Amino acid sequence: MHDLPADVPSPIDLQAEADARAWAEQANALRPWRSTFFETIADALDASRPLRVLELGSGPGFLAEVVLQRRPLVEMVLLDFSEPMHRMAGERLQPFRARVSHALRSFKAPDWMDGLGCFDAVLTHQAVHELRHKRYTQPLHRQVRGLLNDGGSYLMSDHWFGEGGMHKEGLYLTVDEQREALRGAGFEHVTPLLQQHGIVLFLAR
Repeated sequence: MHDLPADVPSPIDLQAEADARAWAEQANALRPWRSTFFETIADALDASRPLRVLELGSGPGFLAEVVLQRRPLVEMVLLDFSEPMHRMAGERLQPFRARVSHALRSFKAPDWMDGLGCFDAVLTHQAVHELRHKRYTQPLHRQVRGLLNDGGSYLMSDHWFGEGGMHKEGLYLTVDEQREALRGAGFEHVTPLLQQHGIVLFLAR
């Protein structure tokens, strides 16, 4: 019987106030193109009707802010395991507080979905690799699919492994592996919406 490969440790502790705030201060400054992903994700959501939306790994609310600005009929649940990140998101999203709720939990926990209800869309940006090993990716996608209403959308973006992307073996998936992980989780329609700067965004239904 073969041992499972070890998880890849994180270089920072996002549950620590100093680490979380340092990450938040640098993330968009170092990667200004992140805004293109935020806008593409927001614009992929149906603007014609109210939507209940879940964001996984919501961090300090960067993506949520764009979604809430561009989609006034959206209500969001922000899920993150870091109290400092939720505090920063609460500060950032104060103008939208009536449309936002917070879930302090980790999507690595087997029961993270419990009690959340169903959603019209699930969003995640640069967070799936925080599972800390790519073997957990398809099971996570399967859990997400179980939370979606009929016809719901999963907008998933993350770093890819390989040329032009990241090179940490075991942590990241290639673009093809990401597509197949979504299909293997039961999503029948998987479409790449944006691929640049080492990150790919998929729309899965």
